[in-house]
Amino acid sequence: MEEEARKLLEEGIKKKLASPGKGELPTFPNGTKVVFHYRTSLCDGTVLDDSRTMGGRNKPMELILGKKFKLAVWERVVITMRQGEISEFTCDTKHTALYPLVSQSLRNISAGKDPLEGQRHCCGIAQIHSHHSLGHKDLDQLQASPQPLVFTIELLEVLPPGSFQLDVWAMTDEEKLQLVPQIHEEGNLLFKQGKIKEATEKYYNGIACLKNLQMKEHPGDEAWVKLDHMITPLLLNYCQCKLLQGQYYEVIEHCTSVLFKYEDNVKALYKRAKAHAAVWNETEARADFAKVLELDPTLESSVAKELRIMEEKIRTKDKEEKGRYKGLFKTPAATATTVSLL
Repeated sequence: MEEEARKLLEEGIKKKLASPGKGELPTFPNGTKVVFHYRTSLCDGTVLDDSRTMGGRNKPMELILGKKFKLAVWERVVITMRQGEISEFTCDTKHTALYPLVSQSLRNISAGKDPLEGQRHCCGIAQIHSHHSLGHKDLDQLQASPQPLVFTIELLEVLPPGSFQLDVWAMTDEEKLQLVPQIHEEGNLLFKQGKIKEATEKYYNGIACLKNLQMKEHPGDEAWVKLDHMITPLLLNYCQCKLLQGQYYEVIEHCTSVLFKYEDNVKALYKRAKAHAAVWNETEARADFAKVLELDPTLESSVAKELRIMEEKIRTKDKEEKGRYKGLFKTPAATATTVSLL
């Protein structure tokens, strides 16, 4: 125990045991899955992240050892812990330089966003030295002025290789490519069964998987374009789910991103038109529906139906507003006053 602590200290990591775990120190061969809660703090005690409260999800971190996780120091410290142990690790700046990028991805995941959203097409070190905002003031400050961090870790579970199913993020690029069609099909089946929330998650996982691969390619290159053609139908299916869930502005945003690259994509135009109609953007909805008919006249009856629905909603809304404001600015009738002479 003391020998391990000495080795860590030589590497710029100071370990402080808060609560001992149970049993013997596990072996940690490559491929081992470790599940742990973490709290990340500055040395003055300011908390940056806490897996117990992040996104209101109380979701622990899961790592597969040996998969070259971006924040290597987490792999280094957990292999010194027993299951159930809680320890505090103060790590020198050389171990924490990439934490802002890792934190951004984890925050995106906890908020249900693309884990790579906001990250440029370059390696982590290049991003750290750029002036690109990560979308969080505290992470921008940490990126601009790297400093030691304190990781408080509770090791919950240690699973040996082969005892669990690999998560998508832990797969090789080849394994991810092979899995995406299966994820797509599972999402379609869930959608047909009316399990919209579950289907949404499947489509999201497929998109995130492909975007992870796409980040390794140069935009516009053949491999990048091929992956983008795989992402687009998944993203449009995801948008259909979001339409049904009433997330109209998210649908508009995603469909617009598709149309920026593929301006004649009828499905993207049609879904965006429906989303515009739902949020009373009548002009934009009519423009998109007109473009849909121009590209695919066979959709005339569907478009006509959607236009009727939109027009009826607008009439109903106008009628309600007229009723609400009727008489609001009328002068109230004079009230006669009787004066007693007695």
